[in-house]
Amino acid sequence: METESQGILSKTRSKKSFDACPECNSKRIWKDGIRHLNDGTTVQRYVCRDCSFRFSESKNHRMNSLAKQKKLNRASSIGSNRRVCVSLARGAKNLVEVESRTEKWAAGATKTDSATIKGKLLEFAWWMKKQGYAKTTITTREKILKILVKRGANLFDPESIKEAIAKQEWCNKRKVNAADAYSCFLSMHGMTWEPPRYRVVRQLPFVPTETEIDQVIAGCSRKFTPLLQLLKETGMRIGEACQLRWTDIDLENGTVRVTPEKGSNPRMLQISSKLKAMLSELQSDAKSEEVFPRSVRNQRRIFQRQRERIAKKLRDPRIAKITFHTFRHFKATMEYHKTKDILHVMRILGHKNINNTLIYTHLVDFKDDEYISKVATSPREACNLVEAGFEFVCEVDGSHIFRKRK
Repeated sequence: METESQGILSKTRSKKSFDACPECNSKRIWKDGIRHLNDGTTVQRYVCRDCSFRFSESKNHRMNSLAKQKKLNRASSIGSNRRVCVSLARGAKNLVEVESRTEKWAAGATKTDSATIKGKLLEFAWWMKKQGYAKTTITTREKILKILVKRGANLFDPESIKEAIAKQEWCNKRKVNAADAYSCFLSMHGMTWEPPRYRVVRQLPFVPTETEIDQVIAGCSRKFTPLLQLLKETGMRIGEACQLRWTDIDLENGTVRVTPEKGSNPRMLQISSKLKAMLSELQSDAKSEEVFPRSVRNQRRIFQRQRERIAKKLRDPRIAKITFHTFRHFKATMEYHKTKDILHVMRILGHKNINNTLIYTHLVDFKDDEYISKVATSPREACNLVEAGFEFVCEVDGSHIFRKRK
């Protein structure tokens, strides 16, 4: 019985030998691929999510479990909080490397204990929530600080933060966001610093043609098409679209009630009969109150994969530059050049400051644009053309002529 108990104990230890990181003893470890050895065997690799330390199981762990159990039985007097390396020839070297890295971490001025960092970031997120910051702002700032800490910065040393930000291959806008995130972190502790100065160069947004927008919408999956069509027709933000509930959509009157984000104004927007048909079909299969999945991050990932596939298929690099926000720029540009009314565009976008809307007054010059012309001989045909985005030009011999930019 004693031998059987020792065998069970050794198996348990063998199973749990990689349940914790040998660097920081964290339980948050992931499998990190398979390493192929020269003798044709494979070894499992692991990575720690807290300290990013990578390690692998030994060859004997997979190929000679019986011998490993005997060694663990002989070493049963070793404390459970110490690492037992199966490969004794390499174990000493690994332990020395781990100890040296741990000593440098504890003595250095650029890194802090991972548990302390995690606790401070959680405290920071909760403090921002109590201060009334938006959820997206909390998530973004916490993520930026995690990245800086992971890349060698010390949250309690402003000069270390400046150095870490300067080393990143980020645009100036993202570096400004990182500095703002750390300023907010210091504000929680009642501290200040002299943030680095990065000049953000404002650029004109990328506006694709309507043909390119339609190609992206047509090339995406059936479940994803209604979301893109909604963004094209309304110009709402992706976060606003993901917050929509079925009670916000009036399919009978063809209107959508937008709950604003980022301090914008609420608004009621019209949708076409084409989009109403898409939403009606989507509602018939709906299993929740939300129209679209609420995770903006997952929606962006899905769209990026489908967009790149379409751009590769059509061999059009411009399509690869289309993002969710590009649909908003497209809607604003088209509405201004159709109406020449900047206040109308401001109301559609929900802007509170007209300076944010004035950028669309000089984005594209349509003087030399080509048009598609259609003739309507009946009221029904005229209605279909208007719903498709055509505008009335004139009447000739009882027929109505409409046009739309290509």
